[in-house]
Amino acid sequence: MNQPAFRAPDKLPELDEWETRVHLAACYRLIAHFGMDDLVYTHVSARVPGRHDHFFINPYGLHFSEVTASSLVKIDLEGKIVEPTEYAVNEAGFVIHGAIHRVREDAVCVCHTHTHAGVAVSTLREGLLPLNQVSLEFYNRLAYHDYEGIALDLAERERLVADLGPHRALILRNHGLLTTGRTIAEAFYLMYYLDQACQLQLKTMATGGEILCVAPEIAEHTAEQYQRYDRPRGTMEWPALLRLMDRKDASYKS
Repeated sequence: MNQPAFRAPDKLPELDEWETRVHLAACYRLIAHFGMDDLVYTHVSARVPGRHDHFFINPYGLHFSEVTASSLVKIDLEGKIVEPTEYAVNEAGFVIHGAIHRVREDAVCVCHTHTHAGVAVSTLREGLLPLNQVSLEFYNRLAYHDYEGIALDLAERERLVADLGPHRALILRNHGLLTTGRTIAEAFYLMYYLDQACQLQLKTMATGGEILCVAPEIAEHTAEQYQRYDRPRGTMEWPALLRLMDRKDASYKS
C-alpha cells in the first residue's frame, strides 16, 4: 500500500512558556550544529508568551551545545533577572535584544551571531550583494547598523532599533548578523540563510572572476516571490530541524 505523502505544516502551534523554552533551546543547539556559534558568546532571545516585558536568553558561560530549556534565563526589559537561577546573562545581549523586544511587537525571537562569513561581509562597504537566489531573499529587506563598540551603551539601543526599521534582518557593521522572527523558527531560518548568503558571496569574490549581480528588477521580483506565503519563514522546515535535534541529543528539552 502506498504511504500517504507528507504534508508540511501551514502554521506552527502556539507555544506556552515551557514550550518556548524548549524551542529556544533547540535553536541554540541548531546554531551550534551548523557551526554558527562563537564559544559562549552571541545570543538568541524569545519573548515569554503573554508578557511583552519578559524574554528568555542564554545563560552566560554555557556553550550553545549545552543550553537546555531549564537553563535559559528569564529577564525583563531592564535586564533584571526575574526568576531564580544560578546563571548570569551577557550584558551586551541584554542591550541588543532588549532594545528590539521593547519596540518590535512582531519580534518574538531575536538571533545574533558572529559567523566568519557574516563578520567578513559586515566589513565590506557594499555589504551583501544580489549575487544569487539565496541572497535575493534579503534584497531591499536588509538593514545596516554602524559599529559603535561593544554593545554596552544603553544609548545605542535607540539607534539600533531605528536602523533596523521594519526589517527582519540586520548587518551589524564590523560585528556580525542579526535576525528577528515572528516565531523562533523564522529567526533561525533567516539567520541560516543570511549566513549562507554571506558564505556564497565570499566564495564568489575569492574566485577573482568578474562578478555578475542580478538586475534590480529581477532581484526585487525574486524577493517578492519569497514573500508569496503569509506564514512566517521556517514554518515548513522547523519540525524537521526539531527531529534532527531529537536524533542528535534530546537533552535540550530538559
